[in-house]
Amino acid sequence: MSDGYPLRPLGEVMRLDIQRTPMKPATTYRLAGVLNAGQGLVAKGELDGGDTEYAAMNVLHVDQVVMRKLTAWEGPITVVPAEFDEFVVSNEFPTFTLGPELMPDWMRHVCRSPRLWAEMKNRVSGTVQRRKRLNPEQLLQIQLPIPPREVQARIVEMLDAVDDQIAALDREAGAADTAAGAIAESMLADHAHVRIGNHLDRIEGGRSPQAVDTPPKEDEQGVLKVSAVVAFHFIADEAKTLALETEMPKSAEVRAGDVLVTRANGAINRVGAVCRVPSDVRSGLYLSDKTLRMVPAGGLDPDFLVVAMALSEVRRQIVMAASGSASMKNISQSKITGLEVPMPELAEQRKVASTVLSMRSLGRASRAEADRLRQVRAALLSGLLDGTISIDAAELEVA
Repeated sequence: MSDGYPLRPLGEVMRLDIQRTPMKPATTYRLAGVLNAGQGLVAKGELDGGDTEYAAMNVLHVDQVVMRKLTAWEGPITVVPAEFDEFVVSNEFPTFTLGPELMPDWMRHVCRSPRLWAEMKNRVSGTVQRRKRLNPEQLLQIQLPIPPREVQARIVEMLDAVDDQIAALDREAGAADTAAGAIAESMLADHAHVRIGNHLDRIEGGRSPQAVDTPPKEDEQGVLKVSAVVAFHFIADEAKTLALETEMPKSAEVRAGDVLVTRANGAINRVGAVCRVPSDVRSGLYLSDKTLRMVPAGGLDPDFLVVAMALSEVRRQIVMAASGSASMKNISQSKITGLEVPMPELAEQRKVASTVLSMRSLGRASRAEADRLRQVRAALLSGLLDGTISIDAAELEVA
């Protein structure tokens, strides 16, 4: 017994239930994938049964649980919604039918619980991290608190209300970003384009040192991951801890006000992403070989540079200039300096940057509130299950 509801193995309340369908040539099948962290399913297009190496695939049915065995420690588990009924997945994705004691909507929320992901992680087997698997039998051994159906219904109603708030905030953030982009395009529509390299003093790069793939502590040095730089946003926690005795040149240290750009990334939309480093950046973080510092010359405002590099026409140039394989796209320094951007006078640059960044700050505030609510949601579900939060108190809080 937990402090809240009885701990029961999932095998008592749901069962492995796999329907296989043969892959027939000249027959079209709709293919699905499972997203990490309980985020649901994704449509992966259609395939002809004659174009796959699989002799048969698993069929999804509405309200079933489906998980991905591979890298199960990332939480790839969800409940099948109606729109994915009859989609197919490989045998890497076992399916389970819920018993009468479980509401599908309640299980959908449980699939988004870090508690479940931790239990899945504890049971994976294998020697290579990225190849570790969770077998169906191991999933069914996981014990979770199972409240009565009437309590499940109340929990679902509360969490759905929180999710509605999160979705609304995400829409607000997206709308603000879209508006900011439209404002920038409009304000710069009539300005002549020049090579950005004509207005840069230089571009500086970093190194690829030995590092441990964990964020550095405050007293440790770190090297930026490529994920530290996204459009308009610097994420200091996206760094690896430098190995002991590793030295980096002082010139590669990240400084407040730096304009950083990604040189390489596995996703083409993240190549050439530009941000400005905030004034409160900690010391001891260094550029990697995939992150570059763009140093503006005197007539180029740093904030305007960030805005200009995100313009749709400049993004098209970046996509065209990028080279490399599908899994890792690159853009060279010479290609970056050759990009053509609208270039008004310095005073107008500052006006454009101020207007655009003010609008984006509204989106950033909405996004921060959505992230806070996601944390509240996770804590709420955990507390409701283990009994540290009463359902009556939670309903008053959410109402």
